[in-house]
Amino acid sequence: MNKKRTRTTLLLLFFTMWLPSLSAQCEIVNTAFQNGEEIQYDLYFNLGILNARAGRGSLSVTDANYRGENAYKMVMLLNTSGLAGTFYTVLDTLTSYIDKDLRPLLFTKEAQEGKDYSVERQSYTYSGNEISIRAIRHWNGEESFDEVVTTDQCTYDYLSVLAFVRNLDLTGMQYGDRKYIQFISGKRAVNMYVNYLGTSTIKANNGQKYEVVNISMTIHDDAFTNQKEALKASLTNDANRLPVVIDTSLKLGSVRAVLSDVTGLRN
Repeated sequence: MNKKRTRTTLLLLFFTMWLPSLSAQCEIVNTAFQNGEEIQYDLYFNLGILNARAGRGSLSVTDANYRGENAYKMVMLLNTSGLAGTFYTVLDTLTSYIDKDLRPLLFTKEAQEGKDYSVERQSYTYSGNEISIRAIRHWNGEESFDEVVTTDQCTYDYLSVLAFVRNLDLTGMQYGDRKYIQFISGKRAVNMYVNYLGTSTIKANNGQKYEVVNISMTIHDDAFTNQKEALKASLTNDANRLPVVIDTSLKLGSVRAVLSDVTGLRN
């Protein structure tokens, strides 16, 4: 090998060593939540003519082990009851395992909404500058798809995106500013934007008033009837970034979760 080729090879090796991998780029320092955090919510439906209290929900974080790796396990439960539950049933369990750098590892969703029952699973594998996401869905007992999505961008699911947003640096953002995220919807990676909607004061159902940062999430996917505001949230304007209110679009309207109790805060 001549000297010129040797120098070129050494330079390539040098730069390769110092180029950050996608795995490193996706790592986030968590300062917002910890093991043992549990939030209780009251649910409200807005389904056309029906606008009523609908049931209970919760969001919890615990330490877990996922395939030998230290992780967080996030679980969101949404259960309807009473008149609203009779009109439109929602019994959802969302579970997300994320590593200590807040990268998603596994997401599952079991959902009964109206007369439909679905099960989803998204498992994430990281290799250098590539993420492989195996996406599976069963709809009313039949397999809808089982495919692998490959991407070179950090990608989040319904729950891991909440962990991401709670640790997002919103310093200096003005009303209407937005930040880009890639989101996995079904079997597709789609564009998502976190829109900054300013601050306000909200009284939660535990009787406390909170100064909150208001955001919405735009998801460019036909699966969402309201792509511009597929999800809205009000997070405390402090180090906890506690979700006080979460609004989620449904096929027939929307469901609002309002904080009623919280324990195990990090800050």
